[in-house]
Amino acid sequence: MKQSQQATIAAPVSLSGIGVHSGKPVNLHLHPAQANHGIVFLRTGLPGGEDRLIDARSLEVTATELCTVVGDRSTGAVATIEHLMSCLCGLGIDNLLVEIDGPEVPIFDGSAQAFVEAIDGVGLAPGRAPRRYLKILRPVRVELGIGWAELRPHARGFQVDVEIKFDNPVIGNQRKAVDLTPAVYRKEIARARTFGFIGDVEKLWKAGFALGASLDNTVAIGEGKIINPEGLRFADEFVRHKMLDAIGDLSLAGHPILGAYRSFCGGHRLNIAVLKELLSDRANYAIVDGGTRREAGHAEMGSGVAVPAFAPDVH
Repeated sequence: MKQSQQATIAAPVSLSGIGVHSGKPVNLHLHPAQANHGIVFLRTGLPGGEDRLIDARSLEVTATELCTVVGDRSTGAVATIEHLMSCLCGLGIDNLLVEIDGPEVPIFDGSAQAFVEAIDGVGLAPGRAPRRYLKILRPVRVELGIGWAELRPHARGFQVDVEIKFDNPVIGNQRKAVDLTPAVYRKEIARARTFGFIGDVEKLWKAGFALGASLDNTVAIGEGKIINPEGLRFADEFVRHKMLDAIGDLSLAGHPILGAYRSFCGGHRLNIAVLKELLSDRANYAIVDGGTRREAGHAEMGSGVAVPAFAPDVH
């Protein structure tokens, strides 16, 4: 299914929360933006009072360890953008200014549901400019250890097919595939939470990660069971969350994708790697309006504590 016109949000939205890795409070303000603006982060609260604009593009990605980071950490970056970006892609939002006064997007409950509810509260505003898509013309594939990810041509829309395999019996082998639409995203993907393993807590704390992780924002796995008293939201919540992350990472193409994505034991690193491989050769894709080729070339210009898995690349 293709959306013919670009869209933004109908009114500003403000949210506040903590960063799952920093553990620090952060304020997020989503502002409507004009046609062809794209998704842009406005990083405020920097030393010296200087603000910084960061395009939500794969070229701006500077780290993929446990989360996806855009911008230079030394001059101002935004981390853990994948859940917000996933929501924007899933709901069909093309243009937005994301003002944020801290280094990390709030984690909320570990899913994209808080973003969906906030945006649904104000609604979308369609514009007059045609929506541009990145159409995949030939397959690309990237491998890392036992994991791999590929993007390939697809007859219509954006198909996402994700498979994970963990030695831990609580997760095991799970696979899910969807043809992405806003309705499918809201129903099947948005509520899937990040997950982590109790046994890894101290190691990641020492590395400066997961300082804000808790049972309120992470599905915790320990002693062969789910620690959270409420249990899972879906029997296969783990692979659904990996799908949520992949949608967010792949949205950094800069345009919604017309094609199919498939991964096995993937994560942020593989998601971004296959996207960069796609964009490395202009013969791999074209920018199209409503299914008609427009141009070839680079797209114009995420009472216990658990450690989020945040899409490890190799299981």
